[in-house]
Amino acid sequence: MTGSTTFARAKRKPARPLSAQAMFLQGFFKHPVMVGSIIPSSGKLIRKMLRPVDWENTKVFVEYGPGVGTFCQAILDRLPADAKYIAIDTNADFVAYLRGAIVDPRFSAIHGSAADVNAIVADHGAREADYVLSGLPFSTLPPGVGETIAQATQQVLRPGGQFLVYQFNPNVRNFLTPHFPRIDHAMEWWNVPPAQLWWAWKDESAD
Repeated sequence: MTGSTTFARAKRKPARPLSAQAMFLQGFFKHPVMVGSIIPSSGKLIRKMLRPVDWENTKVFVEYGPGVGTFCQAILDRLPADAKYIAIDTNADFVAYLRGAIVDPRFSAIHGSAADVNAIVADHGAREADYVLSGLPFSTLPPGVGETIAQATQQVLRPGGQFLVYQFNPNVRNFLTPHFPRIDHAMEWWNVPPAQLWWAWKDESAD
């Protein structure tokens, strides 16, 4: 009798929330094509990727595929008090995790597609974004999706705005060049695996 009571109590014990690392690993195994890596980005990659951002003049910062928020705190620490940070992910588990983990009036986690970024930014009362950050694995996305996201990103950025992309495959440049006249590139060798970093500028004279 005692043993069965103990077993019943054990069954009723609530499960512990997954850690960020465990949630990321679960997301990779459930959606490897969308997550792209089994290990979150390193601190060195984060700092190098965000280095060109002019934080004082940033009003809208968008991130595609935030996962468990590897970049989120680094961005929030630098973002002005009146700015908006919109994180878009197709993984409902990641979005739910971020909504519970990050309590900041500037931050919104949206369950949706990066291809709909223009509508999502408009829904947040903005006309354009200053910066868009992406860790989406462009080369493994379904056919046509990478091209659509790149075009939508060019449209939502203000003139002079930047598309910040970190990848493990150099083919991402093929998605960027039709829409961005200036593209800079670097490597972050201390990431696992080593990452390709791309900074794509929207033309200042673009409509």
